[in-house]
Amino acid sequence: MKPLNKLLTLFTVVILLQSCTQSKPGWWKNEQISSGKREDFHQLNTVALKCLKDDNYKFLKTLVSKELMESNYTIRQAESISNRLNANDYTLFDEYYAINKWKSADTIINKVVNKNSYNLYYGGVAREMYLAFFLPKNGNNKWMITLIYAKFNYGWKISQMDVEPYTINGKTAPELFDLAKQEQAKNYYSNTETTMELAGLCSRPNDFWLYTNDTQINEFRHQSLTEANQHIKVPLVIDGVSSHPRIFRIATEKTAQGTYPMIYYQTSVNLTNIDAIKKEHEAIKKVIGKLIPGIDKDNDYLIYTAFNKLPNSSESVDRYEIDDKLR
Repeated sequence: MKPLNKLLTLFTVVILLQSCTQSKPGWWKNEQISSGKREDFHQLNTVALKCLKDDNYKFLKTLVSKELMESNYTIRQAESISNRLNANDYTLFDEYYAINKWKSADTIINKVVNKNSYNLYYGGVAREMYLAFFLPKNGNNKWMITLIYAKFNYGWKISQMDVEPYTINGKTAPELFDLAKQEQAKNYYSNTETTMELAGLCSRPNDFWLYTNDTQINEFRHQSLTEANQHIKVPLVIDGVSSHPRIFRIATEKTAQGTYPMIYYQTSVNLTNIDAIKKEHEAIKKVIGKLIPGIDKDNDYLIYTAFNKLPNSSESVDRYEIDDKLR
């Protein structure tokens, strides 16, 4: 990256380069954007991402619109984006240049249809806008950074910025949806509900983004929750284990490796007796797949958390956590 003072000069030059524009409404994606204009936008991105990565809020004020600067949201989002940029190297994923027809609402409908097809529904805050989406080069849990620029009468400015999950466990929302349907076909009701919960978490990588099968994803998500509640009722006594521990909750847990099911259970075995807890855990592992079909399959990890006393909001309750690597 170039030093900030050079970037400031570059930013000024880029603003001047944008004086020449097309006039008819429409939108252009990636290589469809004219090479000169696209290069100018990329220079704008270089300045913005450098500023955000360095958490330089003073310089950020020169990049964003007046309306955006009036919101504390800007500071919070800038800090979140800075954290992501410092944790991973980001690269441009998709970009759009648009000349809007409507002031209140415009749409970008992608003609190429595939599993991860999406459309964009956004407010046309200015006649000309540029939308840029960035993804990290590495990792299974990818957060998308979104920068939306608009050409105001005082120049090109960032009108909105965002950072939200794009993939979880290496899959997008539509890919998780496909996995959940496969799990449902095996009657893995807990897995299906968990997978659709993850799909919901990454279904909107920004406010404008809508997958073409978003309606089906939402409908199936509600269906999977209903089916899981019908077939798996808690508390659930693990009868195949002599100490008869009781499962009182099944949720998900975010780890460095990904997001996986977590089984919360109450046991009569004293948590201070680690050897006994581990012995009980080995017995639970042998029967958990029969009690909750599929939960020990199609997952890289399964996490257990044991309690002697049920957790509550009024006190801190001791627990013991065990991670099982399944594959």
